[in-house]
Amino acid sequence: MKPIGKNERIKLAYTRYLGVARRKNEATVDAALAAIDRFTAYTKRDLAQFHTRQAEGFVSALAREVNPRTKAPLSGATKLQILAHLREFILWLADQPGYRKRIRYSDADYFSLPLKEAAAAKAGTEREGPAIEQVRHVLSVMPTETDVEKRNRAVIAFVLLTGARDAAVASLRLKHVDLDKGEVFQDAREVRTKASKTMVTSFFPVGEDIRAIVADWIAFLMRERQWGPDDPLFPATRVARGASGGFAASGLDRRGWATASPIRDIFRSAFTAAGLPYFNPHGFRKTLARLGERVCATPEQFKAWSQNLGHEKMLTTFTSDGAVDRRRQAEILRTLGAAPTGAPDDELYAAALKVVTTRARAGGASGPSVREA
Repeated sequence: MKPIGKNERIKLAYTRYLGVARRKNEATVDAALAAIDRFTAYTKRDLAQFHTRQAEGFVSALAREVNPRTKAPLSGATKLQILAHLREFILWLADQPGYRKRIRYSDADYFSLPLKEAAAAKAGTEREGPAIEQVRHVLSVMPTETDVEKRNRAVIAFVLLTGARDAAVASLRLKHVDLDKGEVFQDAREVRTKASKTMVTSFFPVGEDIRAIVADWIAFLMRERQWGPDDPLFPATRVARGASGGFAASGLDRRGWATASPIRDIFRSAFTAAGLPYFNPHGFRKTLARLGERVCATPEQFKAWSQNLGHEKMLTTFTSDGAVDRRRQAEILRTLGAAPTGAPDDELYAAALKVVTTRARAGGASGPSVREA
């Protein structure tokens, strides 16, 4: 189908809005544009002629689509993501000249799965983070003979120590880590942080053994390799032609990773080799949130812990990364019957309840923004 010029122009404006005003990363922008292209390919019409029946028909067509690679129906998570991007787009479009007379904000709601299907899809995407002892097991069995193997082990230890997002980890330089202070300076001018937010992250109290792995790695780069402050904390793998004529890993390159994909590959390989299910880097943030719920004794302590994860609101840590896993949930309920009333966590609970109540009165009872998680 020949592209409709007006659609392409409004997509260009939306691309600028997402990248400049909303500070979305390139991957998110690409996913949003792909969802819009999917919808316009279905309607074959000018977006100014939008009608809610088009949205209803698209949702039905999406249910019949199959993954071109696996030939299986699209997963619930994939459909949720596509529809979420389209809802955001329609909400934005309803405020644009030439569209606002035709489109209402409520039209965005038509890009939704049936409630039962949506609930099942969300349940399927929920994944607990690993236990810290599981991470220790992974680190203990990882090989450390080559430079690449040392780096891979240090990456996993660093994510547990700092809770940093994988995109930030991929772009950090040696100068951003202060071992003496136990801090990471995530400078948004140089580090790919979420929403381009600069922050100082203190090391989480996950054990001196974890901290030692990171310290040894930095010492290796600075003393043995003589690398400087502006060199990458986690360099990419150098690829060279091997003896057999093919390309193979050949040590470390003196440049950082362009994306976070290699980090996720490291996590997947390490957990699989250790005989454990795969946990991605973001899952470690759930691990740290659960740890914070256990070790923080006052609202001030948990607020500091939450801020260290990059959350502006404690409620985000409670409801997004901090969900109680099922085993712990059962353990707590078994012990509550024997516990005395007036538990020491009352003050923390009261503070959280106050936040929830305030948000409800202000019309924000639906919970924290997904963008902050």
